Amino acid sequence: MKNQQQRKTNVRWKIGTLMWLAITINYLDRANLSAASTDIMREFSLNSAQMGIVMSAFFWSYLVFQIPSGWLADRVGHRISMALAVGWWSIATAMTTLARGFSSLIGLRLLLGIGEAGAMPSNSGIATRWFPDKERGKISAFYDTGSKVGTAVAMPLIVWIISHWGWQASFIVSGSFGIIWVLLWIWYYNDPEKNKFVNQAELSYIRNGQKKKEGLGNQKAPLKWYQLLKYRNVWAVCFGFMALNYAIFFFITWFPNYLVESRGMEAMTMGFTAMIPPLAGIAGELLGGWCTDYLYAVKHKSLTFSRKFNLVIGMLVGTAILFAGLTRSLVLSVTLLSISYAGLAFAAPALWSIPGDMAPANMSSTLGGIQNTASNLGGVLSPMITGFIVTLTHSYVSALVLSGVITFLGALSFGLWLGKIEPLKAPIKSA
Repeated sequence: MKNQQQRKTNVRWKIGTLMWLAITINYLDRANLSAASTDIMREFSLNSAQMGIVMSAFFWSYLVFQIPSGWLADRVGHRISMALAVGWWSIATAMTTLARGFSSLIGLRLLLGIGEAGAMPSNSGIATRWFPDKERGKISAFYDTGSKVGTAVAMPLIVWIISHWGWQASFIVSGSFGIIWVLLWIWYYNDPEKNKFVNQAELSYIRNGQKKKEGLGNQKAPLKWYQLLKYRNVWAVCFGFMALNYAIFFFITWFPNYLVESRGMEAMTMGFTAMIPPLAGIAGELLGGWCTDYLYAVKHKSLTFSRKFNLVIGMLVGTAILFAGLTRSLVLSVTLLSISYAGLAFAAPALWSIPGDMAPANMSSTLGGIQNTASNLGGVLSPMITGFIVTLTHSYVSALVLSGVITFLGALSFGLWLGKIEPLKAPIKSA
């Protein structure tokens, strides 16, 4: 009985599973529009440039609400912040069925972006509170693979639903998943010291493995959120993340249309082909999470080397997107795009570990919101610029080349601009 009592519970990984589910639903809901884009463009007589604006509109509000969402999560706690975020965006997803044209689509995507803004900043804070430092890469990789699973599942699932019941039904079905998740979250989640399912052995394992004791004692943040912008490392991470997202969001927005319009695929074939790069991304991300933790915890490399190895190598591999549009071979194009996605995903666990690595105490979600704000400038720019390039040139070649160049600049940012990765210190106030 004594040994049984000493065996630690595994609540943190059950929390991690709920985090993963939230991100899966998040990306399923946002990728819905991409999967349904051909039908929606036909119904509302939209051209590629207009559809690019609609796809981009989600990111306008998503970007603006990143920092407020991170700040809110650090203040009210993640039980409330995640329930509010998922509930909001799930209702907004279902409301997309009310769209009547270009303007209403933009308005509804803005509403969706407000809710979805809370997911990643909250998750970065949850990971910092619930996991020891040596598991931060793995949990970041795990929950962020939800973005690839959501994107991959969306294509065949949504295309199948649309083929049977129309595009409106797909938004109702995916929106209902989030409401179920909220009920589970409210029942199961609380901070480690307050959670009724965690035992003392697991709590000690978590806290003894953390250099920075997040969420304990004084909950007041040592800095205002905007003071974080004074640090070079914050700017380097922000620019690199923006470059990564510029390429990633080609897959989330224009990739299905690319397969249909540029490669001549039928809808169902497109749905399954569009799964391939995100599935490669899942493998890349899990490998990345293992790699950064292995370098740090097993090989005892510095935190800086362990994170920057993932960031630089992943972004360099991601530049394969540049060559995907230059080949006439469909198989080679999809292969290059899959390699690119895997490389970008390999970098992601290190990126989402950085808020816990660098943020001052009780500011992990805030820093996560800042870096995700910058990253989603890529989400704003990528679909719009791609849409205008395709409209002007009637080709995806220049758009894919541009994505590759921007990805290379991101690798330079992580390699040369980003300095030593360590907690940001608040300036000492003079007496």
